[in-house]
Amino acid sequence: MVKLNRIYTRTGDAGTTGLVDGSRVAKSSALIAAIGDVDEANSAIGVALTTLAGDPLAAPLHRLQHDLFDLGADLATPPVIDGALRIVPAQVERLEAEIDAMTARLTPLTSFVLPGGAPAAAALHLARAITRRAERSAVAVQPTPSAPALAYLNRLSDWLFCAARLANDEGRGDVLWQPGATR
Repeated sequence: MVKLNRIYTRTGDAGTTGLVDGSRVAKSSALIAAIGDVDEANSAIGVALTTLAGDPLAAPLHRLQHDLFDLGADLATPPVIDGALRIVPAQVERLEAEIDAMTARLTPLTSFVLPGGAPAAAALHLARAITRRAERSAVAVQPTPSAPALAYLNRLSDWLFCAARLANDEGRGDVLWQPGATR
């Protein structure tokens, strides 16, 4: 269990931050950028949740927030440490099963979807876009994060896309791209 007696430690004042094993890395490193992008995606999901009180999407979104903390811990733990908290294939498979279930409820796509529509859908689209950035950042980390961690980020953005469509009246309220409409 995590216990924080103090929020500030002063250990990062020189531009470094600590990893799970106690080692320190520059706050400007690709690894810390990826961890920060995962945190931002988690925060965007939190914003989306403020629009979904009582909605069936709220419970799985809360679960995803826990998964993203696990993912941050996975990224912050050097790959050589055995027994560390890691994203596992079953978490990716769960996302895939939920994407399939959501897709079965959605109206078929006839165009690309613009981010927008209902407030919850717009917030979920923002979380999706931030998750895509987190994935790009994670791919840039060397050594490369675990395959399940990268796959999780890839599936999570698809999950959030489907959830945004559900929040848009199961796709009926999607804002569709109209190619060349503003010429």
